[in-house]
Amino acid sequence: MKQIRIATRASQLALWQANHVADLIRAVDPELDVQLVDVTTRGDADQTQPLHQMGGTGVFTREVQRAILENRADIAVHSLKDLPTEILEPDLILAGIPEREVKWDALVLPASRKEEKVDPANPLAVLPENAKIGTGSLRRQAQLLATRPDLQLAEIRGNLNTRLKKLDDGEYDALILASAGLLRLGWHDRLSCRLQPPVMFPAVGQGALGLECRRDNRPVIDLLRELTEADVCLATTAERALLAALRAGCHAPVGVDCRLDEDVTELLLTGVVLSRDGTVKLEATAGMPVGRDALTHEYFDAACENARNLGAEVARELVEQGAAELIEQRPE
Repeated sequence: MKQIRIATRASQLALWQANHVADLIRAVDPELDVQLVDVTTRGDADQTQPLHQMGGTGVFTREVQRAILENRADIAVHSLKDLPTEILEPDLILAGIPEREVKWDALVLPASRKEEKVDPANPLAVLPENAKIGTGSLRRQAQLLATRPDLQLAEIRGNLNTRLKKLDDGEYDALILASAGLLRLGWHDRLSCRLQPPVMFPAVGQGALGLECRRDNRPVIDLLRELTEADVCLATTAERALLAALRAGCHAPVGVDCRLDEDVTELLLTGVVLSRDGTVKLEATAGMPVGRDALTHEYFDAACENARNLGAEVARELVEQGAAELIEQRPE
């Protein structure tokens, strides 16, 4: 294996992510020739239609996966939150999950207000009554309405530069974006406040990258496993198992928070499911014991299986509370 081809969307953030993975690969094997293969997805081509009306699941991933299946590339780099939990392509495998960036959402104020102090304990208090907020995510919309039902929520599409320009031009009072995207592109100064539970639970896999390859490509699988961070893989495995058990797509009003405790003795997973209008919020938490040896190669597969069981357990608790009915609600 002398060359590795990475399939990626052509957006600024996607290219940053692909180049980041390329650098990780070169660090493992400096002799490899790493090249990028640009792919345009339906989600990139259509910048007007709301994502949940485009089929949601796979909008940003299908064409990138096809490049792998057609042998035009060896690795697909995805934002893990966009990668469906159900197996749509049985010939592909999620073989690598590198270090995770900050997983929280971010409140972004216009440039004219970016120096204002925001109270992390009550971040939405900085918004005026009936403020217009730019976010097309049903998960974010529902959680915003749960705290501030007066907010006016509006779809916003386009790359980060486009969205920030619309904000600064007065089209919105604030945006809700993933902190990871802002931090990866060096826009730390535009992050007015990180939104954390209980105000906002992030999406499954948010802040993490998912690296796919062909299931029969053993050399690439082995390479991607060298890039995998064990604790990140464990947490995201539990998160994705919860979403899969709920049979909810990546645009459903489902949020999660999964983390290892400071002593690395327990993995805690909390899941929330909301009604579209935010008036109903279901929440469930469970944990599993984790020893430090669980993050080593010898015991890691067993730990991942336990993480999948943890995700399924939290999902069952949510279903018993009525989560299925909330997930089946259709957006307007």
